[in-house]
Amino acid sequence: MSNSSEQIPKRARGAFVQQADSNVKVEEYDVVQPKDLKPGEALVKVMYSGVCHTDLHAAKQDWPLEAKDHLCGGHEGAGYVVAIGEHSNTNLKVGDAVGIKWLADACMHCEFCRQGLESLCPEAKLSGFTVDGSFQQYAVSFVNHLSKIPDGMKLDDAAPILCAGVTVYKALKQSNAKAGNWVAVPGAGGGLGHLCVQYANLMGLRVIAIDTGAEKKKLCESLGAEAWIDFKEEKDIVSAIKKATDDGFGPHAAIVTSASPSGYEQALDYIRPGGTVVAVGLPAGAVVKSEVFWHVVYERKLVGSYVGNRQDAHEALVLANMKNGKVKCHYVTRPLDDLPAIYEEMASGKLAGRTVLKLF
Repeated sequence: MSNSSEQIPKRARGAFVQQADSNVKVEEYDVVQPKDLKPGEALVKVMYSGVCHTDLHAAKQDWPLEAKDHLCGGHEGAGYVVAIGEHSNTNLKVGDAVGIKWLADACMHCEFCRQGLESLCPEAKLSGFTVDGSFQQYAVSFVNHLSKIPDGMKLDDAAPILCAGVTVYKALKQSNAKAGNWVAVPGAGGGLGHLCVQYANLMGLRVIAIDTGAEKKKLCESLGAEAWIDFKEEKDIVSAIKKATDDGFGPHAAIVTSASPSGYEQALDYIRPGGTVVAVGLPAGAVVKSEVFWHVVYERKLVGSYVGNRQDAHEALVLANMKNGKVKCHYVTRPLDDLPAIYEEMASGKLAGRTVLKLF
């Protein structure tokens, strides 16, 4: 067992949800002590945690997957390793700055893990869903999937990259869009979307930002979006998006970060022949309907992109830590006690950018 000279408290504060009522409550809990850690486990002192729409879905039980009861949400945790379980095979050390991601652990032996598709592992554990996540001051996580945060990177800057950043970064790679191509981003003013705009620009892509409201328009344009489409003001969104491209054929790719089902159906209509729609956002109960004939004739593709592997996370963090500052999450920092209010604001679509909780 490896542990720091820091005194680990017996009790700490976290935010928990009961499946029975879906209400999030901030309360005290028992901290797992270093001597009780299992091989492969680490205790992380969580300094900051981003708040993701997935956390709201988990609290509301929106998905056809069963979440842990009395769940501590959160999967964008940034903090320090304060203890490591005995007999753990890892190069992590006590004191390392690390990130807790959605993918908490995987078997590392199955076909999917061998191919770097750890998120598809049938034994995968999910932070803030099947195991307690980062909305707590001291979190037990797993050494295989903790991401080292680059030297010099602020922990609050790193936190949103651990899900929002890596998710859109991998989705852009999945789109196979090339430098100079157009990419549409429904939900561009949100937590994932505004990072997608920045990673896309870094890759040399031309961005059509789709969202609503003056604040989100200002944000997207400041981040380099070449075109803005307000879905509440535009009468014919499909035509407007196609017109935004030079040749009128529509974007080469769409990264759908929107939590609205309509974002998918529209994308399949405005994507150019040979283009790719990448599904990222997970609207509750959403079903995509599109005529097979046009998929075949226009060779349009719909692909799913589910978070990223350990290398994707490393790359996303490195790019976000570049000195040119071309990828930076726009967030506000709020205390843990604000989480219930943050969920309400998120559900109403009022949040621009990202919210990061300060746990200490």
